[in-house]
Amino acid sequence: MPEWLEVVWRTVFAVVVLFFLTKLLGKRQVSQLSFFEYITGITVGSLAAYISLDTDKTWHLGVIALVVWVAFSLGIEYLQIKSKKARDFIDFKSTVLIKDGKVLEDNMKKERLTTDELLAELRKKDVFKLADVEFAIMESDGAINVLLTRENQPLTPKHLGVKVAPEQETQAVIMDGEIMDEPLDALGLTRGWLQGKLEKLNLSPENVYLGQVDSYGELTVDLYTDSVEVPQTQEKPQLYALLKKCEADLELFSLSTSNEQAKKMYGQCSEQLQSLLKQLKPFVQS
Repeated sequence: MPEWLEVVWRTVFAVVVLFFLTKLLGKRQVSQLSFFEYITGITVGSLAAYISLDTDKTWHLGVIALVVWVAFSLGIEYLQIKSKKARDFIDFKSTVLIKDGKVLEDNMKKERLTTDELLAELRKKDVFKLADVEFAIMESDGAINVLLTRENQPLTPKHLGVKVAPEQETQAVIMDGEIMDEPLDALGLTRGWLQGKLEKLNLSPENVYLGQVDSYGELTVDLYTDSVEVPQTQEKPQLYALLKKCEADLELFSLSTSNEQAKKMYGQCSEQLQSLLKQLKPFVQS
């Protein structure tokens, strides 16, 4: 076999082996590398390159080394899962950088982190003022997470005492011009319903690059032809949304009032609206 062809064959072989071994190591090797996993990634890559380019008869030793290294990595990961002490020894402990709004200079020196680097990391979290930070911690992977002071945290319905209804995940029902049956089933919808929605837009599934349906039954589409404008018939059912808001308001009134009679009345009205919303939902999605 010519030497160049042998290198091609070994490279393909190394890629296939590396692919399956990386799958075996799991998703963390791709997304969140710890200190040991960083070393593993470099070493495994080097061994794969050795398998590809070594033209001697010892290239199979590279495969053995690769398998042993991956097995050792799996053993280390298993040990980390079982033991907190092992995790702290193999990886780094989390380090508190800011506590009660004060920078901990000793911890900054320990992590060899400068003030400029800390401020840069805070800006990545949309924090431009140190006084707005209640707590900041450097995780074992080097990322810095920030907790703002209470007065600087975003306002949520929970802060207002408003109970909101749970919202389902938006599902992709058309992808690359093909209708996806599983997401439609998850939403309790049918192909007939989707075809009807597309007909109102004068479209067919083949015209659609991506189509999504949210929890309100609203279909939004992105077409292959960007110059074509989609007719604006994708508004949310306004009446249904308004009724949901009324139901949430009644629930809030029931929770906030101290009058037992009023509390009971608001609660009954809220339950009646919930029942009505369940009856209306199939019509809204049709």
